[in-house]
Amino acid sequence: MVKLRLMRMGKKKQPTFRVVAADARSPRNGRFIEIVGHYNPRTDPSTIVIDNDKAVKWLAQGAQPTESVTKLLKISGAWEQFETAKTDRRSKAAS
Repeated sequence: MVKLRLMRMGKKKQPTFRVVAADARSPRNGRFIEIVGHYNPRTDPSTIVIDNDKAVKWLAQGAQPTESVTKLLKISGAWEQFETAKTDRRSKAAS
């Protein structure tokens, strides 16, 4: 199963994170499939850069986001894009 999750980067005590699509069995900082965005919690306000098109593509293919990534996707607007695309597909299938 593919997960959208955070991959820790940066120096000791100075974390930054990449949002990546990775196999659920791979380690946190191990092999990943694609970089979807990045997140820096140390800036004020926090920096969140997510490629919404890539995120929606992975979600549509069945990737499961972690809790923290779900929050970031909601902030960036990718989660709403995915939800509307999902309802559009359902309405087209019912027609």
